[in-house]
Amino acid sequence: MSDDAVVKRLKVIVKEHGGQLALANAIGVDQGFISKVINRKQDVSYYLIRKLCFQLKYSPEWLILGTGDKMIHKQDSAKLITEIQMLRTEVDILHARMRAYELELEEIKGATPNSQQQAG
Repeated sequence: MSDDAVVKRLKVIVKEHGGQLALANAIGVDQGFISKVINRKQDVSYYLIRKLCFQLKYSPEWLILGTGDKMIHKQDSAKLITEIQMLRTEVDILHARMRAYELELEEIKGATPNSQQQAG
């Protein structure tokens, strides 16, 4: 997901809702949070995407990828939100696995010099 592209679409949503404060009130977040994301001082979060999709019915496909319809149809909304949640869970699992591999790699790198010193 390109944060720049998502921020661009977030700006469209802000404009449609009459500004950052109106959007923040509509989805129950602080206006400063919206401002930080737009000004790239904070990453686009799953939390924000979920609120925009679930509460305002923006399509996750449009918001994240820039494809498809901007708004989701009522019968599709629950299914799409569930899919987003499942994808988020998969991402969290992949991040945890990646961190475990990084730690394992650090251990291996740390063990290698000691093995060479003992052999020498």
